[in-house]
Amino acid sequence: MLATKYAVLHDPAYRHDCAVDLLREFPRLPLYNDWGKWVEMGRELLALHIGFEDVEPYPLERVDKVGPSTGSRRTDSSPRVMLRANARDKEQREIQIDSETVLREVPADAWPYMLWNRSALEWVMDRFNTYRFADYKEDVIELLCRVCTVSVRTMGVVDEIAANRDNTSSDQI
Repeated sequence: MLATKYAVLHDPAYRHDCAVDLLREFPRLPLYNDWGKWVEMGRELLALHIGFEDVEPYPLERVDKVGPSTGSRRTDSSPRVMLRANARDKEQREIQIDSETVLREVPADAWPYMLWNRSALEWVMDRFNTYRFADYKEDVIELLCRVCTVSVRTMGVVDEIAANRDNTSSDQI
């Protein structure tokens, strides 16, 4: 039952139609004709979201800038932390980690998966403190790659939910 509820709560049409009600009260869930399919989609979403630390990291292309004269990484100062993906970066399919590192080939499907009012990738970037960032930069990059995988796969299931939505009955649970 939990898996089905989880799938229904990810249904874009349900979220749109019940947006006001979802702000005020517990959700009332429609009964869909193909209940087994909803259970399957909900289980897939739960497994993704609960086990996000175990998913295969998305193969984002990492580009590290090199020093202009030596051909090696700059060591004169710590890189300036950026952790951003503004509209231009998204258009270019990039995440700016710091002044030295960029993640490229971020799929467009990774941005629409939202946690509250921000995409999951933006949510991760907003949560990291820039103090001593170099100490955990690699962990942040790995987490962004994993969250990218979760986001893309979640949006795939959400698209499947929208495509497989059957007529609902008037009964609600």
